[in-house]
Amino acid sequence: MWIDTITPHSPLEQFAIIPLIPIKIGNLYFSFTNPSLFMLLTLSLVLLLVHLVTKKGGGNSVPNAWQSLVELIYDFVPNLVNEQIGGLSVNVKQKFFPRISVTFTFLLFRNPQGMIPYSFTVTSHFLITLGLSFSIFIGITIVGFQRNGLHFLSFSLPAGVPLPLAPFLVLLELIPHCFRALSSGIRLFANMMAGHSSVKILSGFAWTMLCMNDLFYFIGDPGPLFIVLALTGPELGVAISQAHVSTISICIYLNDATNLHQSFFFIN
Repeated sequence: MWIDTITPHSPLEQFAIIPLIPIKIGNLYFSFTNPSLFMLLTLSLVLLLVHLVTKKGGGNSVPNAWQSLVELIYDFVPNLVNEQIGGLSVNVKQKFFPRISVTFTFLLFRNPQGMIPYSFTVTSHFLITLGLSFSIFIGITIVGFQRNGLHFLSFSLPAGVPLPLAPFLVLLELIPHCFRALSSGIRLFANMMAGHSSVKILSGFAWTMLCMNDLFYFIGDPGPLFIVLALTGPELGVAISQAHVSTISICIYLNDATNLHQSFFFIN
């Protein structure tokens, strides 16, 4: 029977890490894997795009579509930093621009590439998103100490708290603060993996129904096929929006680290 020759594939196969160039030193592995390849491709794509829109790369005085895209990205991050971080001068805020801009650009170009067939979604692996969020958390903590000194530790103890309640409030404030090192990575990993898995499951279901030697399944196949097509647009939107959400999170954490208990109201 035709159905017996169909081999089921796990939706998680698309997230498998495959060593392309095995490298082992003792008990340590430094293999060049498919995530490394696609991160390198993303970096090359971004650098090539930036080079092409400059004058030396052949950019035009009147911006074309690609130049407008780069300018839009370049203007977006400083505006977001100015809106979300208060209490600092514009010059001080711009010091945060390179790090935030690199993170936003990497996620903006990397996440949608996972929608391309036979591509690989790097941000669907928690180890990678955790490394990204943890490094950002360490950097923000350093900025907090540079800005406020040891007074930065007062974030865990609001002013005017009764002394008997102080130990409990310190614990309650310290735990969510430390979980910021995980929250950004978990959110990005969960959104990318869940969405891609759903599309893969429905795609496999539609393909299985199409391959079955049964008229009933063949007629019913457009149902899941249309669902896959309907989910492709929102999944692409999620991939793009996660870059925006992650960037806003970084700005909010920076605002908390630099301003501590101060409150700022931003008017757009």
